[in-house]
Amino acid sequence: MRNIKIVLEYDGAPFSGFQRQPGRLTVQSELEKAIGKLFGKKIKIRSASGRTDAGVHARGQVVNFVVESQIPIERIRRGLNYYLPPAISVVEAEEMPADFHARFDARSKVYEYAVWNAPWRSPLNAARAYHVREKLDLSRMRAGAKFLTGRHDFRAFCASDTKNEEGKKDRNTKRTLYRFDVEKRNRLIRITAEADGFLYHMMRNLAGILIELGKGKRSLEDLRSVLKSKDRRQGAMTAPAHGLTLVRVNY
Repeated sequence: MRNIKIVLEYDGAPFSGFQRQPGRLTVQSELEKAIGKLFGKKIKIRSASGRTDAGVHARGQVVNFVVESQIPIERIRRGLNYYLPPAISVVEAEEMPADFHARFDARSKVYEYAVWNAPWRSPLNAARAYHVREKLDLSRMRAGAKFLTGRHDFRAFCASDTKNEEGKKDRNTKRTLYRFDVEKRNRLIRITAEADGFLYHMMRNLAGILIELGKGKRSLEDLRSVLKSKDRRQGAMTAPAHGLTLVRVNY
């Protein structure tokens, strides 16, 4: 048996998220269809690095599955891409030790949230960036990001039922943000976070409060109070899914 690790890039817009759901188009369901066609039998993936929501994109989603086959690894990559829809691509494929697990072996993940900050809309960025018309104050956003960097209880920044990014109930809401950066090039702002794990909706909620800081609707003192409260009801807006991309998973 071979343990195959693949790295996926996908446009999240057509899908109801990554995880398989009855009667819905998902990344996992399309991937497992392609695996089945390539190897001639039904094969389920063993694990994925995390579950992305409906509309969330990925440049570096990691999946592993086990198969008994002698097909060379490069032909596996090409073969899966032949059967996958245009919105999904296998960009890397690698044979791993038998005990490799895409989720449990991950040391950190990197997400990026994109904001188009201009009074006018951008048709070329509309599918990948949240449009904010008001001018955002980058210094305030960066101060907020700096404050949130480190280990905290992010209960106020996850879904109210405290699920983790796999959609399962998670009572441990402490996470470590190794870095949290806000960069701007022309009119496009990129909010990038690397953490040891992300709670369900955590990145979108963090992006939401930085945007509110940038608009002047929140202060740093508000941010401190929200974090301390551990109460999602005091948190910020959940930024729309289409601005979020899973960039990379580190092992």
